[in-house]
Amino acid sequence: MTFTHPFLLLLLPLAIIPLWLQRQDGQYYSSIAMIPKDTVSDIASLVLRYIVVILLACMLMALVGVHGPTGQVERTGKGAQTVFVIDRSASMDDPFAGSGTHGNIGETKSAAAKRLITQFVNNRKDDMVGIATFSNAAMHAIPLTQSREAIYAAIGAASGAGLLQTNIGAGLTVGISMFEKLPDSGSRAIVLLSDGAGRLTPKTKQKISDWIIREHINLYWIVLRQPDGISIFNPKYQQSDLKELPAEVELHRFFQTLDTKYKAYEADDPKTLQSAIDDINLQELQPITYIEKTPGYDYTPLFTYIAILLISVLILIKHFSFQSWR
Repeated sequence: MTFTHPFLLLLLPLAIIPLWLQRQDGQYYSSIAMIPKDTVSDIASLVLRYIVVILLACMLMALVGVHGPTGQVERTGKGAQTVFVIDRSASMDDPFAGSGTHGNIGETKSAAAKRLITQFVNNRKDDMVGIATFSNAAMHAIPLTQSREAIYAAIGAASGAGLLQTNIGAGLTVGISMFEKLPDSGSRAIVLLSDGAGRLTPKTKQKISDWIIREHINLYWIVLRQPDGISIFNPKYQQSDLKELPAEVELHRFFQTLDTKYKAYEADDPKTLQSAIDDINLQELQPITYIEKTPGYDYTPLFTYIAILLISVLILIKHFSFQSWR
């Protein structure tokens, strides 16, 4: 059993006070010997006092908020355990590179990402979704959950103001860590949304590589291109042996070396971002099994109904009782 307001249980002993009260007959006699023995009234008085005790106890238990133990139900569906790792650097509040030619003109990258991720979650009722954000450091917004209210709140919080730096390594490690100690449903994915890239240290690369393999995670990277930004698919970079490649191309090459399913996208406007998320939606729509927690039974209405019933009984008894006789 769990209680919403357990401190109110301290008042429960007060419910037995009516048992200490003596019945008032409402009549005065010059001699106690004149009072006849009234067994029926004595029994009725005792019953009424117990009814009042139960009534007070039910009212207190309704205020306490009694809930039964939570349960777990194994369900099957189609979807995945998906963690969105969202860039919150200041540049995410800029328009897309091609926002003047497609999609919603003037829509910022962060606003489009928020809108389309929300749409993604709406269309996938069986998914467990987690949110992590990063700029100069990573923030664990919400762990993997099926609570849509919590997910929508985290998506809204992910669109807050960011800083100038882009620490992708911290964001990825926080996102991957959400899968630890969580049963594998059969399909797992990280969706990285960023408009740039930072350089990863060898230690961070090794950690990401080990964790992704151990946790069986697929990786998707959506690059929200900056105006006049480079393309990670530019052939001249793919065939280049330069030691100092652009950070985005270097990160793309590192992701390609990972022993997992990896796919990259480039989005120049909300329309191409929509296409990328739609493609991920199709690729991560796999049969899964998951455990759904069921809330414990709420006994508050039961105690409330019993209290109302007992009040009604007391009113009826009051109406039909005899206070005196001639």
